[in-house]
Amino acid sequence: MEKKYFPTALSLYINYIIHGIGVIIISQNSDALALQWHTDTAGVMTVVSMLGIGRLIAIVFSGYLSDLFGRKPFVFLGIASYVLYFLGLIYAPNITVAMILTVIAGIANSFLDSGTYPALMESFPKHAGTATVLIKAAVQIGQWILPWILILASTLGMYQLSFYIAAIVLILNAFWIWKVPFPDEDAKAAEAAGEEKPEETTTVFKAKPNMFIEGAAFVVYGFISQATFYTISQFISAYAKAAAGMSNNAASLLLSYYSTGTLICVAFTALVGLKIRPVNLVLPYTFMSMIAIGAMTMFPSATVLVVGSVLVGFFAAGGVMQLGLTVMGEMFPAGKGTITSIFYTFGSIASFAVPFIGGRISIQNVMWMDTIFAVIGFVIAVIVFIRYYQTIDTKASK
Repeated sequence: MEKKYFPTALSLYINYIIHGIGVIIISQNSDALALQWHTDTAGVMTVVSMLGIGRLIAIVFSGYLSDLFGRKPFVFLGIASYVLYFLGLIYAPNITVAMILTVIAGIANSFLDSGTYPALMESFPKHAGTATVLIKAAVQIGQWILPWILILASTLGMYQLSFYIAAIVLILNAFWIWKVPFPDEDAKAAEAAGEEKPEETTTVFKAKPNMFIEGAAFVVYGFISQATFYTISQFISAYAKAAAGMSNNAASLLLSYYSTGTLICVAFTALVGLKIRPVNLVLPYTFMSMIAIGAMTMFPSATVLVVGSVLVGFFAAGGVMQLGLTVMGEMFPAGKGTITSIFYTFGSIASFAVPFIGGRISIQNVMWMDTIFAVIGFVIAVIVFIRYYQTIDTKASK
């Protein structure tokens, strides 16, 4: 790895720790915010849903513009938008203002993705899979930290504390990011100075990738990989109570088991990904998530659901989506910002489709739907795996 970009990577991960907080901070302060906005819990959750709308608005174009104008400007745009979100929410007088601010937070997420993922892949081209999977760890760290901040806020009688802390950390981090190098800026500076570019990791192709085969497969995978784990995270507790007769507390704990599996996978993938090509991880991960979800659907006992939650957290939510994006970047190396936009646009659509469809069918059919998602995901992984080795010369690629 290029040690020069270690500080850059760390600063980018800090943004995603705060992003992890931002995703759940409204729901975790729902009572106080409902009172402030003169609404109820349903109204607060409507505000939360605006995150997806904001993400869809920006992700369509932000990747292309990131390729055009550079990575750092979009990281700064993401930070600025998130600061506005955190500070704006605690002064928002009603639900309309809160919804607008939450759309801005969704846009902030897209800006961060379009600047961060390409920057990490360009900073550590030989270990892009590990670099991008660590984003997942940063998000989980943020969501682990927030409850402790909320305990302190409750003790002080100041629910706004978590919002202020998040905004302050982002502002301080922005000053750090201003000083750290970004690889695309270094490349442009070297070119302008007429210097010889440093040796880069390159992909050597045996055949040209086909946009209508693996290109389409990656687009569908962007949807499927998000839908597979998002379904479990949203519906597993309800399914456990309805299908396995588990108590409220026991069913709620399944999400903790799920998160544990996710964190273990991030650590495992970060280490193994240093030596194994991401494409060689995507295939077994999607296979195991298919088996786990299928077992949970067909044999819904408490034991199966506990073990299955850990396995789904590991194999479906522990970074396989980021690994898929990394493989897509290898097969289509030009325009990584645009690639990120395309991939995550369909992931954002899944974030809408899963709760929309799931809320209108039985809980048992929700799990069958997720089983179908998992099967499709494995089929796509097989196609990508075969096409990867048909098109890329792994011995010649550096």
